[in-house]
Amino acid sequence: MFKKIAALLVLSIAIPAFAAEIPVDAKLDYNQGIDFYKLGMYERAIESFRSAVRTYPDYTDAYYNLGTVLEYLKQYAEALSAYKQVYVRNPNDYEVIYKMAFLSSKLEDYDKMAEYINLIPPSSNLYQRGKELSESIKAATTLPPKQIIKPSRVANYPGVYENLLSPTGVTTDALGNVYVATFSDNSVIKITPDGKRQIFYKSQLVNGPISLASDSIGNIYISNYNSNNVLKISPQGVAVVLVSNVDKPYGLHVDGNMLFITCQGSNAILRHKLDN
Repeated sequence: MFKKIAALLVLSIAIPAFAAEIPVDAKLDYNQGIDFYKLGMYERAIESFRSAVRTYPDYTDAYYNLGTVLEYLKQYAEALSAYKQVYVRNPNDYEVIYKMAFLSSKLEDYDKMAEYINLIPPSSNLYQRGKELSESIKAATTLPPKQIIKPSRVANYPGVYENLLSPTGVTTDALGNVYVATFSDNSVIKITPDGKRQIFYKSQLVNGPISLASDSIGNIYISNYNSNNVLKISPQGVAVVLVSNVDKPYGLHVDGNMLFITCQGSNAILRHKLDN
């Protein structure tokens, strides 16, 4: 997993063939990212690698190392995006293609996983690993017909959900799970159809959650009243700020590929097109 970074730790710094074209500022950020990685300061390493590619967008080693650290932190969607930047610049990097297939499997995008595996030629030493990945996923996702359970769209847990800390917004998903925003705890609670509770998402990004909404593929949207933005949480728990500079966002509603946001501070309704 850490092939290139590990090599960098031994050799101090890897110099690509086109190193003379790389701006000095990008190199400094790149080297700083390696230093932060060695110290276990992964978030700082991520920012340094990102700074390097902002300065020099074709810095494939920086993209690769960025993806490696993100993958280690289980930020799979972001890691996949970083590896894709390597692939578009070097379509014959089969190690990166395998990583894209692996991360697609982690994100349960099995069609993309198969597509990436098919890009690895039999002559590559990663061809067999790709086949093994495909077979393992096939075995894990194939159930006898008698074991297939069609989930109810509405949670069937009886009674009232009690002892929730300052609940505000609520939404459900296609599996019958209930999601509740807790304003004072800055978190989203997930309640399964059998009544079990767990924290679905809690971080510094959540700041005064008011409303929740969900779309057809399981993304959860949060109106962040105190931060004036709207968050999007993927089914895998990856969070991004979807809409910024919203004046006191309050109500949310999803209709197809359109998200509607009521803005209490500006007495308006904002429409935002979703890229799902």
